[in-house]
Amino acid sequence: MSLQDDLTAVRRNLNELVRSVERLEQDIARQAPAGGAPQAPPGRPPMITVPDTPYDSTLWTDSDDEGLGARDRRAP
Repeated sequence: MSLQDDLTAVRRNLNELVRSVERLEQDIARQAPAGGAPQAPPGRPPMITVPDTPYDSTLWTDSDDEGLGARDRRAP
């Protein structure tokens, strides 16, 4: 194949991917309840949203570094 043929194939595949993603987004939007995230399928637990904010560092003040041992001792 020539370079032009390769570029044409890439463009065609990319356009097909964009159309598929748009169809998927439309399907998800139709399935989502009004004003909320999609419901979990029957038999599955509901999804839990994990915030992007960092955890409070005081949660870890008394913990040891896992796999490294206690802070006041040397690893074997």
